[in-house]
Amino acid sequence: MKYTLNFFLFFLWGIGSQLSSAQGSIDSFLKPSDTLNLKRQNTLIVTETVLAAGTLISLNQLWYADYPRSGFHFINDNSEWLQMDKLGHFYSSYQLGRFGAEMLDWSGASKKDQMIYGAGLGFVFLTAVEVMDGFSSEWGASSGDVIANASGTALYVSQELFWKEQRIIPKFSFHKTHFAAIRPNVLGTSTMQQILKDYNGQTYWLSINLYSFFKGSKIPKWLNLAFGYGADGMVYGDYKNADLFLEQNPERIRQFYMSFDVDLTKIDTKSHLLKTFFSVFNTLKIPAPTIEYSVNKGVRGHLSYF
Repeated sequence: MKYTLNFFLFFLWGIGSQLSSAQGSIDSFLKPSDTLNLKRQNTLIVTETVLAAGTLISLNQLWYADYPRSGFHFINDNSEWLQMDKLGHFYSSYQLGRFGAEMLDWSGASKKDQMIYGAGLGFVFLTAVEVMDGFSSEWGASSGDVIANASGTALYVSQELFWKEQRIIPKFSFHKTHFAAIRPNVLGTSTMQQILKDYNGQTYWLSINLYSFFKGSKIPKWLNLAFGYGADGMVYGDYKNADLFLEQNPERIRQFYMSFDVDLTKIDTKSHLLKTFFSVFNTLKIPAPTIEYSVNKGVRGHLSYF
């Protein structure tokens, strides 16, 4: 579904507010438990269940209630938005799974439980949304979305199994574009809406920690090399309605990026408050000098790109 990033950001905000209100974001509260803490685990289960259920119920009322129901069906939307929506599913599934695993670690759960119940959080939640899509006549379940959800979860789990750490992290960045003004009802009217809806301004990254592949070297532990993908010129998901905006509908292009980045979780600190802060904001790509390549514009550089 197009607005997957909305769900991820809303879900993340809800979890963060619950945890911060529990004991005021104090360092001792944020310190992971050495052994299983049933009180923490039960609080976590209840919080996640309430947030997930509340989000799905709200989604049903806000987005699905105005459209007729249908029998469960699939659609093929793999060609739409130059696959930016699929990267949104991949990114959201990974990050929700990562937070799910880290929160179970905070409760003292075993590594096995973190992998099974925590890392699978993103896939389960986004699959539930996909089922709702499947029963709506306006949309439909997408096999491409399901594959992207599974791939995001698999990236997190496989790295924990093979390396016991996350060396490759999906990240997100955004800049405003003029396309939202052409079709604001879909691409957003406010800046916040555009961050979530305007694929022209979104960039998805794979941020690779260099030190983790060259341990013992003099490379700073926090230094990453990031490879990004974005797209431009998209007023509609595809060309089937482009004639309605013929003059404003430019050529749709893919953009590829290479840049430096920072893995905030690799910054040494004993403060669990800072560690939590770094973990949350490690979802975003740090602005840095960037090389961009696209077919129509060739190679060009950006002193700072976000």
